[in-house]
Amino acid sequence: MQKSLFPGYTVGPDAYEDIVNVCPAYGKKVVIIGGKRALAAAKDKILKAIEGSTLEVIGVFWYGGEASVENMDMLRPQVADADMLFAVGGGKAIDTCKVLAHSTNRPFFTFPTIASTCASCTSLGIVYHPDGSLREYSFSKIPPNHIFIDTEIIANAPVRYLWAGMGDTMAKHYECTISSRNDTPAHSDAMGIALSSMCAAPILRWGKQAMADCEAHRVTEELTEIILAIIVSTGFVSNFVQVDYTTGMAHAMYNGFTILPSTEANHHLHGEVVSYGILVMLTVDKQYEERDRVMAFNKSIGLPTKLADIHARPEDLPAVTEKALAGIDVRVYPYPVTQQMLIDGVMELESIQK
Repeated sequence: MQKSLFPGYTVGPDAYEDIVNVCPAYGKKVVIIGGKRALAAAKDKILKAIEGSTLEVIGVFWYGGEASVENMDMLRPQVADADMLFAVGGGKAIDTCKVLAHSTNRPFFTFPTIASTCASCTSLGIVYHPDGSLREYSFSKIPPNHIFIDTEIIANAPVRYLWAGMGDTMAKHYECTISSRNDTPAHSDAMGIALSSMCAAPILRWGKQAMADCEAHRVTEELTEIILAIIVSTGFVSNFVQVDYTTGMAHAMYNGFTILPSTEANHHLHGEVVSYGILVMLTVDKQYEERDRVMAFNKSIGLPTKLADIHARPEDLPAVTEKALAGIDVRVYPYPVTQQMLIDGVMELESIQK
């Protein structure tokens, strides 16, 4: 078991044993909200960990399948008597619980059962429409009170979540360094930007081995390092830097691709599509050497490098890029970003595929 601060986290196969040391200070009544598979993996382990303590679970609820306002409204009456919320699962389940906790002024604790995004560490929530398209970012300065990272549960989760998580994690480094390029960052921003190297270097170093370990359901040092990079390093960067540095062109492209029915129909994961957006971003930014390094890594583990890999076509690009620029992701950037610039970046990337 490893423990740390800001926000506090406990990591290891025995991480849940720390619940009774952390949570009773916030009250007694607990509501657990999560995904169906996540609850199946973690609920009994949580309940066993709090046996004999002052904590009482007064309800366990499925989050509804989408991080939507509608599902948050559905859950609001269910948490009326809770002192604290336990958010269990992946990004959308945790964001549902997180935004609900923010809006009801309750402490919340996260229990990631997959390593796919930094949702369980960051204060930022992402809200979607019921059809899976992006609705808005939910801004708050309140991260989870503590994160309980059971590496055994994550090692036994489907490897594709770790695979996609590595793509999302690398984006944090490239996005915040590009977005802040023309600025003189304040102290907190500068801290986050400096830390962001921990979102790319470990992935490129240990990512392939960590995938093999996850496929074999082994908790290893390499897998633990990648889990911490995905969940903690990225989340800390997000919590340190202002919102315009915590996102960028890779996430703008992801938001654009959410409008395509093929994205949802083919179950493309957030980080999977973001990893493709990194390549577009580095191409547009003319960081060709770094782009080729990331592309080689993507190819080594099967992350997307071309439109066909995410079931998109060149004719989709006008609508995709219009949606990409409709949000806030590139409003602070070293240069104005246009639709044609994004389209040209994608097509240049297409032209170098082998």
